[in-house]
Amino acid sequence: MHKNDFREITPNCYEIPKSFRPDMRVPARFYADRKLLEGALGDKSLEQLVNTATLPGVVKYALAMPDIHQGYGFPIGGVIATELPDGVISPGGVGYDINCGVRLLATHLDRDEVEPYLSELASALQANCPSGVGQGGSVPLKRQELERLVEQGSKWALKNGYATPMDLERTEENGCLEGADASKVSDRAFKRGLSQIGTLGAGNHFIEVDVVDQLFDETAANRMGLFPGQIVVQIHCGSRGFGHQICTDYVRDFQQAVHKYGIHLPDRELVCAPLSSPEGQDYLAAMKAAANYAFVNRQVLTFHIRRAFEMVLAGKVSSHHLYQIYDIAHNMAKIEKHQVDGRELELCVHRKGATRAFGPGSEVLPGAFRDIGQPVLVPGSMGTASWVLVGTEGSMAQSFGSTCHGAGRTMSRRAAKKAVRGSDLIRKLEASGIHVRAGSMPGLAEEAPSAYKDVDRVIKVVHGAGIARKVARIVPVAVVKG
Repeated sequence: MHKNDFREITPNCYEIPKSFRPDMRVPARFYADRKLLEGALGDKSLEQLVNTATLPGVVKYALAMPDIHQGYGFPIGGVIATELPDGVISPGGVGYDINCGVRLLATHLDRDEVEPYLSELASALQANCPSGVGQGGSVPLKRQELERLVEQGSKWALKNGYATPMDLERTEENGCLEGADASKVSDRAFKRGLSQIGTLGAGNHFIEVDVVDQLFDETAANRMGLFPGQIVVQIHCGSRGFGHQICTDYVRDFQQAVHKYGIHLPDRELVCAPLSSPEGQDYLAAMKAAANYAFVNRQVLTFHIRRAFEMVLAGKVSSHHLYQIYDIAHNMAKIEKHQVDGRELELCVHRKGATRAFGPGSEVLPGAFRDIGQPVLVPGSMGTASWVLVGTEGSMAQSFGSTCHGAGRTMSRRAAKKAVRGSDLIRKLEASGIHVRAGSMPGLAEEAPSAYKDVDRVIKVVHGAGIARKVARIVPVAVVKG
């Protein structure tokens, strides 16, 4: 693909017309500025975006956010909506880490109060929150209990003392996707998931202690309880091996479904099934189970983080209490109603590396945020800023209530390990005042800031396009990586 294949819709949005390829059912749109557009041409992500515009039932247009990069079938940063009942659902449009997402916790403390204890706090967080590939957690479960957990989601965590009612209120879908069905999940997935609740994993997952650097929307920030210099905590993780296995299982099963339903695909990684089909319904129920697993995983990590703050800060600061601001997914397929060309349609909205960003007035939002819009959490890369945004009327009108999810990679993990030494990166981060705890030097190198786009540039695009609005910029002071 070439830059000339795109036409500029606005300074922050480009479109590939439906006429670009005969199999396209809708145009493909990419939120970007000129530099981000040029950068995206370096991999196959924009070709993948065009491929998603060929899927049965797709409506309006296929979308990509400015943090786009190449993924499995769908680009990471992709959004498509298919019309019920017979529009398709695709595991590749959700991703292998089902309900990978971000939770933001806040304290009543400022940096000066916590600064003397940051190193000790980073070590306590690492000790209390297991991380790494295959690492087990502190909540070993028997199969029957795990089945209850994946159907109940965060309600299970509340019943078992890991959550507060406010935690659930401030979690997408209150931490439970109704319709999750444990019977649609394989024995292999349950085996992988039995020991991993309350674990961070590896890759780009992290726990980060941050400081609120700047406020851009005082009203929204005040509603969330954010203030300059405040200590907050981010959790970024998902459904671990449980969700990965569910995706693996259904990608395999859907290879037969596309033939059964006569679906022709430009890329076999786009395997899908009509949502109304038995195969589509089975995947949706299993995906919801993985999503609930991820909500509980972040909830149990929240429990451990609160314990670490108490261990280190009790009796030393005015308050060590952590309250939840919001928890939101960025790898999910959701059944939602949206206005399309003047009609209200029931759609299956795939967000892969994209965040739900519902605007003011949405009934699914907590009462505290209903008039300002849904909080959107956008982590940067270790050593750079992250952002708190809110959803807008523009996101509802333009992007099926969606926006970006992060900075987006510019370098593969393999390339990053060749270009960066983990030990050098730690020294650089520590010199800049960031306390780092990592289980693996190669794993740390994979997540070097140089392997990612400029998150501030990404945010400028979505803010400028009107599909999210800036609230606060936060910067790291302590990072725990798998």
